[in-house]
Amino acid sequence: MAVTRRSLLVAAVAVAVAVAFADSSIVVLALPELYATFDTTIEGVAWVITSYNLVLAVCALALVLVAHRIRANLMLAAGTVVFLAAGVACALSDSIGFLIAARSVQGLGGALLLAGSLPVLGALAGSTARGVALWTLAGTFGAAVGPALGGVLTQVFDWRAIFVFQAPVAGAALLATAGSHVAAILEEGWRPRLWRTVPGNLALALLSGALVGALFLGVLLVIDVFGSTPIQGAAIVSVIPAATLLARPLAAQLPIVLAVASGAVLLAAGLVGLALLPSSALAYTLSAFALCGFGLGLSVPGLTHAALGGEGGIGRKATLTVGVRHLGLVVALAVGAPLLAGDLVAAADVAKLNATAVIIDGQIPATTKIPLALDIRDELDRAPRGEIPDFSASFEEAGAGTDEAVQGVHEDLIETIEQAVTRSFRPSFLFCALLAALALVPVLAFRKRLIA
Repeated sequence: MAVTRRSLLVAAVAVAVAVAFADSSIVVLALPELYATFDTTIEGVAWVITSYNLVLAVCALALVLVAHRIRANLMLAAGTVVFLAAGVACALSDSIGFLIAARSVQGLGGALLLAGSLPVLGALAGSTARGVALWTLAGTFGAAVGPALGGVLTQVFDWRAIFVFQAPVAGAALLATAGSHVAAILEEGWRPRLWRTVPGNLALALLSGALVGALFLGVLLVIDVFGSTPIQGAAIVSVIPAATLLARPLAAQLPIVLAVASGAVLLAAGLVGLALLPSSALAYTLSAFALCGFGLGLSVPGLTHAALGGEGGIGRKATLTVGVRHLGLVVALAVGAPLLAGDLVAAADVAKLNATAVIIDGQIPATTKIPLALDIRDELDRAPRGEIPDFSASFEEAGAGTDEAVQGVHEDLIETIEQAVTRSFRPSFLFCALLAALALVPVLAFRKRLIA
């Protein structure tokens, strides 16, 4: 096979792997638009992410437990077809229920695609080690870049463009699979030696769960609370993949245990920083996201090496790792989304009380205060949970354009409500920080297995 053609086939499969990993989080920056479009709840939009990750995790773990020898190119082709068809169905969705169902089917396709891709990459790249390196890099980059890419597509087009974009990528991977004529065999089935990979996989699952804090929670905060556009949100969140890539050379120089432990600590620190955000302080937010990204860049390569290294079938190890990592995301979403939803209800009550106090204390006439207070109350009642309404029309009617005192009350009101809603994210961020900190337990307790 000519070198150029082989390189194109490798690139097509690697990009498909990146997109399958990115799909764990690619719709994150579209969640506020989905939230408004389908008039749903935070738990509802969370299921757009959870359904994909849950089905992918279950199917990947089922492959490890019940499958044995399978032709990798056939599994990759089947997964790509399902992934492509489900993506088209997602783009055509007209209800949140149908979108969640289509995302579930896409999770099945993602599991088959990711399981079949590693042996195919190894065969095309010329060695298993090179295939593992490509697969790991594509997965790490895809998971980190996914939200930013989704944000750009959402603002330039709309949320459906996220799934339309995936169709040609999946199609190219399908053509690459058909044209590669690879005879690689995917060996699945549980083996006792897989127990040695459990500490590394457990730490990966916990760090994947912690990543939910930086992506799912962070994006909702930046767009719905701070009022950023999807492209602005994409620029802010892109700090995570940028920091991840910057950390990789350092991770390669450090001992594995030190790199992984340092990465877990930095990820936890970044999430604590997000939990303690006072309000929409951009520099503070970017710094916290950078810590999260740098922590991921230090920890993920070493843990992936520990999960995939050593003797035994690389296919079953990779499939187990995929399943466990996505299971960590599911657990974090299952706890974090309801926790945030409950806190936002309490925050709404606090925001109303604080808003009332701001208007009462404002240096404006009572004849202006009373109708303004009633308008503000109605706007807060109509606003979706976690979203700060636009009070501009009410304040313009009250004379904000010509009266500096009214404009001052408007600014104080926004700041007060923003602070109340921002604080409601704190418990969820701290829960995700706890997951990152817990990753230290298997890393330090079984550090000899990580370096074996």
